[in-house]
Amino acid sequence: MASQDWAEKDFYKILGVSKDASEADIKKAYRKLARKYHPDTNSGDPAAEKTFKDVSEAYSVLSSKDDREQYDAIRAMGGGARFSAGGSGASGGSAGFEDVFGDLFGGGRGGRAPRGGSQGFNGQGLPPEFADLFGGGGGGGGFGGYQPQPTKGADRTASTSISFAGSIHGTKIGLREPNGDVIDVRIPAGIKDGQKVRVKGKGQPGAAGAGDLMVTVNVKPHDFFVRDGNNIRIHVPVTFPEAALGANIDVPTLTGETVKVRVPAGTPSGRTLRVKGAGVKTSKGDGDLLVTIDVAVPQKLSKEAEEAVRAFAAATADADPRGALKEKAKL
Repeated sequence: MASQDWAEKDFYKILGVSKDASEADIKKAYRKLARKYHPDTNSGDPAAEKTFKDVSEAYSVLSSKDDREQYDAIRAMGGGARFSAGGSGASGGSAGFEDVFGDLFGGGRGGRAPRGGSQGFNGQGLPPEFADLFGGGGGGGGFGGYQPQPTKGADRTASTSISFAGSIHGTKIGLREPNGDVIDVRIPAGIKDGQKVRVKGKGQPGAAGAGDLMVTVNVKPHDFFVRDGNNIRIHVPVTFPEAALGANIDVPTLTGETVKVRVPAGTPSGRTLRVKGAGVKTSKGDGDLLVTIDVAVPQKLSKEAEEAVRAFAAATADADPRGALKEKAKL
């Protein structure tokens, strides 16, 4: 960096510290600003990137005892005044800015660059002592010359449909690529309709590896079983005597086997009975089987059955299941 640039910039102001700030104060100020304006947290923001370069430049000078002494000397002698590089002044033949301060910066009219340069700052544009701010980084990048870290390729998306049985027990499908290759996708047991399965490394290629393939799984409905979270709902018909007198009935489950369910005496149509643990089985726990009772009404009665129903009606003639409707229907 040319020495005139040093004179024109107020590094203390850039870091927000006083001119007598300690090394610890300077380091603390830089850490705070570097975290705030680093390109990793301000992607696509040119203003933040410029600020990050400025604070890195300021820290590079003020954190070095020798550079800071030289910078303070320039600021004290030259202030922020502009000088021509080697031209004569108003007094006739006075030395240019670079000639006046040439010896102070090791000779030569070009001044000298701050110590950051191509060494001392890592690939994140940070001094080595601040590598912990963003998880470390390799060497090689100059300060202010931020080099983006390698990133993974973008994810891809796909969708597939599976049977209800496949969602319950798990399955494996093959997705065919346009080039004919087939990607095997393992569908875990218990997956729900609309959930996604991640296939690692099957996305777009990238410098830090390929992205992933995200597969949305659509589950075809079943004619009998209906999923409700991890519970399974079913409707089971029972006869009037079973509902009225109570009964033990067999109902099917997801395993293909049946389970005994006790229908209490006096069970009305629409009541739901629960069988614990007979629903969808997942790594986080098992759902239940919810059995809704439907009292079946015979479509055709034999003569004997009709006589029996009439006898029952006569025996229960004083019962009025609709007796309270008028009261309930009041507005």
